[in-house]
This record gives sequence, structure tokens and C-alpha cells, in this order.
Amino acid sequence: MHKKFDSCNISIMTEKTNAKAIDFLLHLGSVEQIQNISTTRTAGRRDFHFNAHIHLPPNFSAFETVEQALTLCARQNVKVIGIGNYYDFTVYDDVSEIARQKGIFPLFCTEIIALERDLAEKGIRVNDGGNPGKYYICGKGITKFERLTSRVRELLNRVRTNDAERMRQMTGKLSQLFSDNGVETFLDDKAIIEQVVRRHGCSGSAVTLQERHVAQAFQEVFFEKISPAHRIAKLSQLFGFAPISKQDDVVGIQNEIRSFLMKAGKACYVDETFISLAEAKELIGQLGGISCYPILADGTDRLCEYEYPLEEFVATLRENNFSMVEFITVRNTPEVMLEYAKAVRRAGIVVTAGTEHNTLDILPIKPLCVQGKEMPKELEEMFWEGICVIAAHQYLCANGRCGFVDSHGILNPDYSDSEQRIESFKKLGAKVIEKYFDVFYGT
Repeated sequence: MHKKFDSCNISIMTEKTNAKAIDFLLHLGSVEQIQNISTTRTAGRRDFHFNAHIHLPPNFSAFETVEQALTLCARQNVKVIGIGNYYDFTVYDDVSEIARQKGIFPLFCTEIIALERDLAEKGIRVNDGGNPGKYYICGKGITKFERLTSRVRELLNRVRTNDAERMRQMTGKLSQLFSDNGVETFLDDKAIIEQVVRRHGCSGSAVTLQERHVAQAFQEVFFEKISPAHRIAKLSQLFGFAPISKQDDVVGIQNEIRSFLMKAGKACYVDETFISLAEAKELIGQLGGISCYPILADGTDRLCEYEYPLEEFVATLRENNFSMVEFITVRNTPEVMLEYAKAVRRAGIVVTAGTEHNTLDILPIKPLCVQGKEMPKELEEMFWEGICVIAAHQYLCANGRCGFVDSHGILNPDYSDSEQRIESFKKLGAKVIEKYFDVFYGT
């Protein structure tokens, strides 16, 4: 028997969240009103696209500004968008305001990198094709990012401090390598942070340097100093072999600087110091989100050991208490993605999808498969279900209720089985999204 969305025991979701970014969720009507409507009347037909994961500056992003990203969403009829930034949420107020102006429903998310030493020592790649033991984990539908608990501040400070030191050392190694090969860059981590601040008009405290920021900075100086006719020879000197990209391929050469100089075992690599998987999931829970595993699958040259064979991977997801997975669809073939998605969904795990947009390529914001192939209808329906679950979770948590999971990642117990739980959250989330457009745009 279905119960109200308020009975599970939670530790931090005990009152409505007074946060500017998610204030719109408190104007859609009471939980009881929307819940009753969702159980008696199906939400209207969906005639728009959706995307559960893009990055916005000052994270490394295809976009220069929030305005640019959400304008493109509106032009491309992407009406639900998930923002998945690393380690800083100051941009989310702007997201909420501009999304409302553009007629877009925002989902607030985050992404965290974790490391499991035992997997690294065994050479087991998780969802990073080049670094054993390294996890990318997403937090979906976060609501507790404006009033951080002391534990969240502690974890975020540790992550950012570790990242900053690693970027400082790695930038120093790259600068020395380029100098040794006749290219004086005069770059250090502070100079690169200043570039990000100037580019995006943000504060330096909001910038968490990523490998892509560093690779971009070195590529830009390299292009300034080395003429096109001499770039291939100079890159061959830096890499120790000929590059794959052409001499004027900005994104390609940035990627090769990362792959051939900054990854594990390469000349400028610096050991990564990350929080553990358990701490990453704890952080997501304290932010009020759903821990979500991004599946790499055939997005790398060979399947990661953690994700294969498929049956064992699904069992591992359940053992690690993941109730949601995500695909970055632009790197997967439709066939492999469908095989993985169906197996995971059969196990009672929700599936969603995004594009990241974490390179300079301005790809379509509607999720497509590798080489721009269209999404199979069956996948699209699974991904819409995931979008709705996130929307319902975010709405309930903003209103002080237990969402799809509680702050410890435990599934909402108000349902007799997982399918009933997922179906109820799908209906509620679809109604929340519909209500948003009714309330703010009269559509």
C-alpha cells in the first residue's frame, strides 16, 4: 500500500530548505496536492528534450556563461537540464534565475571523484579508462548546497586542498617539460586560475582547477609560441611520438596533452589524493542527493574491469547501494548502452543520461549517441523516467520530506517493492515538472 512521502527516518532533511536557488520548488504547491494529482491524473504529453548532466563555468565547460548554456537549451527545446559541477555551487543561483527566464526546469547535481586504493593496486579500472581505482560519482537532485554542514565543509575543503596541491605540482612539471623543449610558458597554477577568472567573470575562490583547465592553458600558450608548420614536430618532441591530432585541432591537442603527459605513468603525472567511495557517497547524502554511478561501458577502448562481465557489474552496483546510474551518451553506441541500461533497470536501478559538455566542443544538448546517432526510443523512455525520479526527489527534499533516498542513501521505504517506488516517483516527478511550467509560464 502506498504511503505518504514523509515517514522515513532522516537526519538532515527535517525542515524546508530556505535556499534561493531551489526556492521555486516551494511555490509549486504542497506535497500532498501534487502527490494526489500525480496518482489520479497522468502528466501531460512530453514534447521537449532533457539532459541530466552538463558542466558550467567555472568548471571546465563548452560554455562561456550560464546565459549561453541555457539560451542554447531553450533554442534546442531542452526543457529540463541537470547541472553537475564539481565542488562549488555558487553558480546555481544564476542557474535557477536564468532557467526560469528561459522556461527551463533545473536539476541541481554535483560530481565527485573518489579513489579506492585496493582497486588501484589490483589494476582494476572503474569508470576512468586510464586510471585504475578512480571513481567518478554523481550526486543527483541536491538541495543542501547553500547551508553546508560542518561535515560537508570538511570533506569539500579536503577535496579542494588535495586537488589544488596536485594541480600546483602538475602545472610545475608541465612548465618545466615545455621549457626543457624550448617552449617557455611562464605558467603556474595561480596564472591558470587567473585565466579562468578573467574568462568567466567568477571569483578565484569558486575555481577548482581541473586537468582540462591546465591542458587548455598549455595548448593556448603552445599555439601562441609555435607556428602551425612546426607544431607537429614540437609535439612529437614533447610526447616522444607523433600526435594524432592535426596542427590546428584545439580540442584534440588539449586532449593529447592530458592523455600523453598528465595521465598515470606519463611524464607530468602526480599521484591523486581523493576521498574514498564511502566518503563521496556520504558527501552526496549530506548534500541531499542521490548517489549515481556514471557507466563508461564502450566509452573507452576496452571495457573497464569493474564494469564487465555485465551480470557481475550489476551485482556490484547493488552491493554498493547505487540506486541510480547515468550514461554520458555521446561516448556510447546505442547497442551497448541499451544492453547495459536494460540489465541495470531490470535490477531495480534507475537510469538517466547526460552529455557533460566538459570539452570545448559545442555539441547538441539533446543527448545523442556516439557519432551523433539518435537515441533508441526504449532508452529515451528509461532516461525520462530517471529525470522524473530526480525531479521528484529534489522537490520532496526541498519541502523537508524524504526523497527517493534518505541522507544515508537508503531507499525510501514507503513502498512494497522497487518497481512501485520507481513508478510512483516517475509520476510525481512528471507532475512536478508539468506544474513548474503551469505555475511560471501558464503552459
